[in-house]
Amino acid sequence: MCGIVAAVAQRNIVSILVEGLKRLEYRGYDSCGVAVHQHGGVRRARSTSRVAELDTQIQEDHVEGFTGIAHTRWATHGVPAVHNAHPHISPSLDDARVALVHNGIIENHEELRAELRAKGYVFESQTDTEVIAHLVDYYYDNDLFIAVKQAVLRLKGAYAIAVFCRDEPHRIIGAREGSPLVMGVGEQGGENFLASDAMALAGVTNQIVYLEDKDVVDLQIGKYWVESRVGDGFARVDRPVRTVYAHSGAAELGPYRHFMQKEIFEQPRAIGDTLQGIESITPELFGDDAYKIFKDIDSVLILACGTSYYAGCTAKYWLESIAKINTQVEIASEYRYRDSVPNPKTLVVTISQSGETADTIAALKHARSLGMEYTLTICNVSTSAMVRECKLAYITRAGVEIGVASTKAFTTQLAALFLLTLSIAQVHNRLTDEQETEYLRSMRHLPVALQAVLALEPQVIAWAQDFTRKHHALFLGRGMHYPIALEGALKLKEISYIHAEAYPAGELKHGPLALVDDQMPVVTIAPNDTLVDKLKSNMQEVRARGGELYVFADADSKIESQEGVHVIRMPEHYGVLSPILHVVPLQLLAYHTACACGTDVDKPRNLAKSVTVE
Repeated sequence: MCGIVAAVAQRNIVSILVEGLKRLEYRGYDSCGVAVHQHGGVRRARSTSRVAELDTQIQEDHVEGFTGIAHTRWATHGVPAVHNAHPHISPSLDDARVALVHNGIIENHEELRAELRAKGYVFESQTDTEVIAHLVDYYYDNDLFIAVKQAVLRLKGAYAIAVFCRDEPHRIIGAREGSPLVMGVGEQGGENFLASDAMALAGVTNQIVYLEDKDVVDLQIGKYWVESRVGDGFARVDRPVRTVYAHSGAAELGPYRHFMQKEIFEQPRAIGDTLQGIESITPELFGDDAYKIFKDIDSVLILACGTSYYAGCTAKYWLESIAKINTQVEIASEYRYRDSVPNPKTLVVTISQSGETADTIAALKHARSLGMEYTLTICNVSTSAMVRECKLAYITRAGVEIGVASTKAFTTQLAALFLLTLSIAQVHNRLTDEQETEYLRSMRHLPVALQAVLALEPQVIAWAQDFTRKHHALFLGRGMHYPIALEGALKLKEISYIHAEAYPAGELKHGPLALVDDQMPVVTIAPNDTLVDKLKSNMQEVRARGGELYVFADADSKIESQEGVHVIRMPEHYGVLSPILHVVPLQLLAYHTACACGTDVDKPRNLAKSVTVE
């Protein structure tokens, strides 16, 4: 969550910091701030408004500097308020010596706070971050690099920090543990940068160093070096410089009203890009060692959170019905905190848009600690921590996803998971040549099929007007469309703030039916599959209680519109790949309901993109 940008240069870097914050604002927008080295001291500007308003404030106050840090915040410790906004300073505003920004959560902040108070430090915020600032100041003795190293030895939890000192112009120190942080090597004047994502530095530099956990980096003009913690000490390490083209243009809205709308309509291209160049099913799509690993496994464990978890739940149906391999799907934030039965012949699959999801990375490491070394990630960022942690990987090509509510990342994850299913099935001799040909034909047709689904938008808009007058909604699905119902309910509540729940349709009579009345819209996913007749019976249960049905039905499912039953017909039945198509109108329904409700679609309250804290 949150976003960090920092720079040390021989020119005014405030505009670089602000532009970086604008690109990272989707990661957190409860507050934002900038601190620079100006006129021999620390100058700071903070706001609980958006970055655009902070930019205006900075210009009016003539905040300028050659060295500085910036932050956009998703609140964890402390309410969204100016006094809790980053950067934090130490020892005090009148005598600010250290300025610091931080992503992550410090678990022992209360213990450190008590210790620092006893030493005379005064706290102005409720944040765990201010503890780090005071700790660095306490250890400072004319060398900021040494002070930061001493401070991080005291920290328990996750952090990515950037800090500068009034007494050492043209120097910034960064450190990371469990939270992403990259360094940018400048292309002019020896300048160097830090950021929580390379995209923040697009247009400034494409020379990126990916810092590892326990790294501390010293940035100065024309030079930098990295040390990594080894026990209670540090040793010099080399981290490779990579050329990374983080396209700033991908973050431009274009003709769309919101990024979420843009990303919904980018799905045909995103799916096409994700499947580009695939002429046949082969395990090598996932890495050089994939055949050997797939041959040895007898089960699959999928670890993920949120929308990615629902992608995993959908894949379970595919893996068990097509590849005939036992599959378990676990919420990553729960898996590492329970006793489980490890199996070294399990393929551990993590799913994450960013590849930096803290809960999923922690769950992956836990699985490995139990002896499960066969690991694979499906991820949208090739340079992410999760890709580096796993033996195998499939990189989706969704492009940058700005909207907090995931759309194109989800459908490209499903496409990758279907490829994984076919690859495992092939290795275990459960995929005939005829089946492979037919599945590949269907996958290549997905972009065209998705375009036809997107053409349903006007009909979905009409439904959205009905939903704005409701406070609750139920979503129903059966079989592999139950996870799609879960995803549809999640989208609606994420961005419209209408309470929504999803159930397997057969469970309706076991409790949720008590909620159904004429004020409870019931969204139903009705593909023409083997369960459609059962689903029709569940729909009759809703109508008998006065519930209003909104049905996404395949053209040949023989479900007709009538009083209390609203039907939108999908262009075609798509067999086992139907979940990829059926989720799109649910995304559109959530989007247009939120627009009609007047919520901030791309930045829903209390949420943020790229969840890098537990």
